[in-house]
Amino acid sequence: MPEIPATKRRVLVVSSVEDDGTLIETVLEQDSRRTALLVARGNDVEIVPEIERSGQRLVPVSVGNNLLKHRAVLLPSEAAEFGSIDDLVADITAYIERYVALPEDGLQLSAAYVLLSWVYDAFREVPYLRFRGDYGTGKTRALLVVGSITYKPFFASGASTVSPIFHTLNTFRGTLIFDEADFRFSDEKAELVKILNNGNVDGFPVLRTQVTNSKEFDPRAFLVFGPKLVGMRGHYEDRALESRFLTIEMEPGRAAGVPINMPDTQEGDALCLRNKLLMYRLRNRLSVKLDPTLADPRLEPRMNQILLPLLSVTSDPEMRSAILASARALQGGIVAERGISSEGQVLAIIGAQSSDRLPLAAITAAFAVEYGTEFERPITNRWISSVLRRLGLSLYKSDGVYVLAPGQRQHIEALCARYGVSVDIAGKNSA
Repeated sequence: MPEIPATKRRVLVVSSVEDDGTLIETVLEQDSRRTALLVARGNDVEIVPEIERSGQRLVPVSVGNNLLKHRAVLLPSEAAEFGSIDDLVADITAYIERYVALPEDGLQLSAAYVLLSWVYDAFREVPYLRFRGDYGTGKTRALLVVGSITYKPFFASGASTVSPIFHTLNTFRGTLIFDEADFRFSDEKAELVKILNNGNVDGFPVLRTQVTNSKEFDPRAFLVFGPKLVGMRGHYEDRALESRFLTIEMEPGRAAGVPINMPDTQEGDALCLRNKLLMYRLRNRLSVKLDPTLADPRLEPRMNQILLPLLSVTSDPEMRSAILASARALQGGIVAERGISSEGQVLAIIGAQSSDRLPLAAITAAFAVEYGTEFERPITNRWISSVLRRLGLSLYKSDGVYVLAPGQRQHIEALCARYGVSVDIAGKNSA
């Protein structure tokens, strides 16, 4: 009696970079309306229904998947030729200009971000792209238009619950397009903030506990790393979270020349570009690398950290110039905001003093005179000392009086530069 072959284990795959350099991507074929796996080995590209390998049968996400059926997740249908990268960028910018009005720097920044999204997994850090403006300024349109040509975009909103977002990001590992992100910090929304806090650096999954069928608690790590496009009206109070965003300010009155209602042609145009961008990924994913020489010495290390992947995917001088201009404007705003914070104001007091052992009481008294009317709370030594601790500055007790510990002048000057507080030779400062 012949031996019955063992059934190969079925493994769902959306995309994969294999050890031998083979790239696997899921496509949604338009003619047959079925999903398949596109396999690229060097210049050889083929589309197959599944892949068999040692004990496994790799299969794509089903075409009946609810996210695909309702277009919450968008996929390419094939890999299409695009000419040169300059030609591809020209196609991207022409498509964006056709459907949404953006400032010129914002247009260049958006096009570069689209390219980055298709090879983001070649890097360890990625920035987020934010469209910010009041209602009626086109930020939702921008999310839809630009988001539709990013890598495996997943569309969600502030009304979405947490669980499907975690599962979808973990499964598809694409681009999160998140609208109406101005949410209050309820328990549910605080979970969404974890995605933004952990999602720009590889290797920091979000741990969540699930209950199994046997009622046991099963901790799981959800991978949320990847590009993200966010639409919102304001900003986040968390400065660390804010530093992850490159922001395009949506201005009212710029919509001249773009259709008021989205025409049917947009979906077809976006699909055509996704197909070209898939070929871009196949040709560039294994060769693209971070170029540290592109770091701008005028920018802070954190800003350079999130910019370098974006700068590394484009060689166009105009596009790089637009990216750097946006980054410098963003950093200028951050520094200005730091300068008017309580930390910046305390630095403005102590930065001009030549004494190496400045009494805490003297700092408090000067702060109360200069800025006391801006605060509803009393200006006390205890509160000022807490601000100094946040700045990493030490106090010590001398003859029964708390004073700034000696030897911190270099640190104080570095903090003044970070907070935009300048000190002149005469000892006077300005923020």
